[in-house]
Amino acid sequence: MKEQLTLWREAEKKKRWYDPPAKVKVRTEKGICHMHMEFTLGLPPKAAYDVLTNPDNQSYSSIVNDRELLDNISRKIVTNDGTKMVVEAEKDVFWNIRSWSRPIPITLLIEENYKDLSVVYMKKKMLFMKVFDGRYKVEPVYVDSERLCKHKLPKSREEYRKCSSGQGKIASKVTMDQYFQPSSFFNLPPLSWYIRGITIKTTKDLVQDFQITSLAIRGI
Repeated sequence: MKEQLTLWREAEKKKRWYDPPAKVKVRTEKGICHMHMEFTLGLPPKAAYDVLTNPDNQSYSSIVNDRELLDNISRKIVTNDGTKMVVEAEKDVFWNIRSWSRPIPITLLIEENYKDLSVVYMKKKMLFMKVFDGRYKVEPVYVDSERLCKHKLPKSREEYRKCSSGQGKIASKVTMDQYFQPSSFFNLPPLSWYIRGITIKTTKDLVQDFQITSLAIRGI
């Protein structure tokens, strides 16, 4: 990871990497909203995974109305077998619904799989939500393969390192599926429309914050 971050920081001095906005698809079935997102982070997968799982419980989010969009309150390890870890995380998410604005407390149970850089999460407590769970996975993107590997598509990091003579940068593709459903009282229009819209917008804003954080890590 240190070698990759050095490559990224040197490359940024010549030409800045651009992470496009997340691709988002949303559909609702049987009252449950499914949001599928794909986005990139200009970081090697392990660094991107650390940003997303946030092992140090740092704040990466923007400030909205003098409040952090996502405030990490606490992070407690429940189990850890060396390859998988279950964490109980308490967070506050700032919501603004017309004249009503306040942080919404959330407690999540999160299973982190270091081996394949994936995460599964589900709500333990969350105001307004009956269902709030999902998963995401970080995969490598060999961004310099066309330039350094003679149009050969590497099948592994080792193959990429060899064909690029160790000079190829690896970015990260994040695929995320999130499922949510407002609790009974709030699952009726127009409240359900507001909650769905705010949940989607907040998630997209957080992804943008992660992309901005990756800029900072690359030294921009």
